[in-house]
Amino acid sequence: MASFCSQNRVPKVSVFLFLSLVCFLLFSSSHVVLAQSSPVFACDVVSNPSLASFGFCNTSLGVSDRVVDLVERLTLQEKILFLVNSAGSVSRLGIPRYEWWSEALHGVSYVGPGTHFSSLVPGATSFPQVILTAASFNSSLFVAIGKVVSTEARAMYNVGLAGLTFWSPNINIFRDPRWGRGQETPGEDPLLSSKYGSGYVKGLQQRDDGNPDGLKVAACCKHYTAYDLDNWKGVDRYHFNAVVTKQDMDDTFQPPFKSCVVDGNVASVMCSYNKVNGIPTCADPDLLSGVIRGEWKLNGYIVTDCDSIDVFYNSQHYTKTPEEAAAKAILAGLDLNCGSFLGKHTEAAVTAGLVNESAIDRAVSNNFATLMRLGFFDGDPSKQLYGKLGPKDVCTAENQELAREAARQGIVLLKNTAGSLPLSPTAIKNLAVIGPNANVTKTMIGNYEGTPCKYTTPLQGLAASVATTYLPGCSNVACSTAQVDDAKKIAAAADATVLVMGADQSIEAESRDRVDILLPGQQQLLITAVANASTGPVILVIMSGGGMDVSFAKTNDKITSILWVGYPGEAGGAAIADIIFGSYNPSGRLPMTWYPQSYVDKVPMTNMNMRPDPSNGYPGRTYRFYTGETVYSFGDGLSYSEFSHELTQAPGLVSVPLEENHVCYSSECKSVAAAEQTCQNLTFDVHLRIKNTGTMSGSHTVFLFSTPPSVHNSPQKHLVGFEKVFLHAQTDSHVGFKVDVCKDLSVVDELGSKKVALGEHVLHIGSLKHSMTVRI
Repeated sequence: MASFCSQNRVPKVSVFLFLSLVCFLLFSSSHVVLAQSSPVFACDVVSNPSLASFGFCNTSLGVSDRVVDLVERLTLQEKILFLVNSAGSVSRLGIPRYEWWSEALHGVSYVGPGTHFSSLVPGATSFPQVILTAASFNSSLFVAIGKVVSTEARAMYNVGLAGLTFWSPNINIFRDPRWGRGQETPGEDPLLSSKYGSGYVKGLQQRDDGNPDGLKVAACCKHYTAYDLDNWKGVDRYHFNAVVTKQDMDDTFQPPFKSCVVDGNVASVMCSYNKVNGIPTCADPDLLSGVIRGEWKLNGYIVTDCDSIDVFYNSQHYTKTPEEAAAKAILAGLDLNCGSFLGKHTEAAVTAGLVNESAIDRAVSNNFATLMRLGFFDGDPSKQLYGKLGPKDVCTAENQELAREAARQGIVLLKNTAGSLPLSPTAIKNLAVIGPNANVTKTMIGNYEGTPCKYTTPLQGLAASVATTYLPGCSNVACSTAQVDDAKKIAAAADATVLVMGADQSIEAESRDRVDILLPGQQQLLITAVANASTGPVILVIMSGGGMDVSFAKTNDKITSILWVGYPGEAGGAAIADIIFGSYNPSGRLPMTWYPQSYVDKVPMTNMNMRPDPSNGYPGRTYRFYTGETVYSFGDGLSYSEFSHELTQAPGLVSVPLEENHVCYSSECKSVAAAEQTCQNLTFDVHLRIKNTGTMSGSHTVFLFSTPPSVHNSPQKHLVGFEKVFLHAQTDSHVGFKVDVCKDLSVVDELGSKKVALGEHVLHIGSLKHSMTVRI
């Protein structure tokens, strides 16, 4: 997402400076906007009884009938008002202005003009940045966070501080560790991203009255598609053409979006800035009308990333005229423009015969249907299901506790020398706390943030348990000068040392990709010097969205523990202390591969290929295809307990039924098409006994991976399922997976078709391996 203010695509310096000032004033005032104290809604029949005669205000009619009635009453000029995010009003029909653009990536956000904080609601619950929540591998947590966010959003809507349409979540695959927006995503795995996206969407959208067509708030899955480069070595997202194979598209980039629409029933999908194979995504009828609306049956609207049509006209020069650009977007299946482009050029496009008014009708109908499902046209919201929510329902104690719990569940313990962690709060008399992220507030939130209810910094969290001596060590994360001598002194005098290092939005952010994946500036120097001077345990805490090459710390025996804490949200400091002092047993697992610096030195960010290419030494990407060395791997993470796995049920043979005259009976086939009749009821169960063999209770993530036969450049392994289970010390539990052969064990061939590979498949659970044969 980018407003004009964040794009800075202005050629003239004087104009740029002026607009920068305007943008600064707009953004800096975003915390203190004086908003109205009542919600925006249409069909206010109490104030204007004549509106009751309009069919679109009649709540006893179905959504589609109401939409048809409304659209028939509008002139072309009025329809065009509803093609842009700052939708206009039609007072003669009792329709007020509505702002579509609000954000709720990990809490209600002040990014976007639709949402504001005020003295009435000064903040909202700020959950961990998505990459850390994903590290919990807890599907029920994804839904629970969505429910809290939508409740707080509705509460803010009721007092005029928020809209009902939220452009979240971001479910792009975190393909390259340098991407500044990887922090916003659920990581590199298509299954995890799919489960996160559909889960969070359900939490945001599903109503408590069971109305399947109604919406609590409307979510939006973005950025569609193959979008994961912002600004790297002179290549930016406004000009980048992502060259993607059909195979990579269908087995890596598309699955999260399909799940969002098909499983999550999301109300919106946002097309991205980049081109895919030469066509801007917001102008591609195959991607929009063909796939989202056609194959996946989206029930909702398709929106541009902000100014995307302007980008493909002015920056990508995809069309010769602005009218042609407007027409191409609408004809491709676009419904709403974040920006003003369609507002300015659509009427001229209709006049020139480039697009028919019926296409405009289709677009605004999708937009109006979404607002109808939200209750926007049902009159006074205070009389509706969520009408009693208000400021008292934002930042509740329960919501803030969930933010702390989400951070605890996501934090990943990557290294722990025996006897190092957890620390004893009674044995530690003096804890040295060092690092540029040790006492930060806003850094803990990440981007697309809101004003949190309150902050607990790492220093505050740790100091609540033991006496601390604090030194920043660097003035900021860039760490151009490190306070090495002072840091060594306080570490040498302490019983244990916690170093809180890493990144922030100055290192990785929207429009800011990294060129290396090392700890910034002199952080490594500071860490090593402190470790060498310390006499007690040294715990390195890395606060970041993307992975870091911390090989030096992994192999340094003086650094006894390493924790990755993502951007842990408003309660991050409390959660970090909970884990360091052992009141919570860590259970997070990495949702992305951590590569060595040598990887980014030889792999250009612009290469979209997931699969390795031995002919030129290209090593591939993500745990599914990458063939090189890693610092830490997808799924890595330690606990204070040990867990054992015992396989109690899994088949040795799976037979795929084919019709009698199938070609594979007379010739050797390596795979068969995952066709509907072949796949019907083709499932099996895997059962496991998991035991906590340690002395501390805790949660454990059970991963079920599969290695398919080597056909169609298949993955080395891929995630089939995951379950988070809580076990008391010395107890066991059963975990079961229902495996759908066509959905879970299939591979995508070179043409993008789903195939069931014949031959030996190997299932992996922890260190267990189970071979099974799939045959006809």
